[in-house]
Amino acid sequence: MTDYRMLAEVEDYQQAQFLVDGLSDAGFPVEHTRIIGTELETVEDVRGRKTVASAAGQGALSGIWLGVFLGLMFFILAPGLGLLATFGWPILFGAVFGAIWGAAAHWATRGQRDFSSIHTLRAQRYEVQVRSEFLEQANQVVTEHGLRPRSQTTVY
Repeated sequence: MTDYRMLAEVEDYQQAQFLVDGLSDAGFPVEHTRIIGTELETVEDVRGRKTVASAAGQGALSGIWLGVFLGLMFFILAPGLGLLATFGWPILFGAVFGAIWGAAAHWATRGQRDFSSIHTLRAQRYEVQVRSEFLEQANQVVTEHGLRPRSQTTVY
């Protein structure tokens, strides 16, 4: 296992990205660095109630995109078809099929998840680590180029 040492600990990902990007701009071999999020937490932001009708609507929208894709394939592979045959019918069938599939999939859950949400994973702090044999060189580059992030909490 490769031995990594902490170059800096920062409070948000943008600061860690700034540091690694600065190392890269200065010519440091950044393939020997990594950014590690610590003190992880999951956040589920509930967006609203989900019903069979809303699931059908979302399914129909997905089906429309599938219909557009199939229409493009027909347009490329069978250029002599009319506009309705090329795009209209695939979009209509995609919307109907997507609505039925979306409604059936939601109905099958039997109310186990009647809401929609966005699930995210975030860290409280980020460590920028460098392989131990490159740590001194990384510290030198950081010092020479003034790359210390503004609210850095720990430096080694």
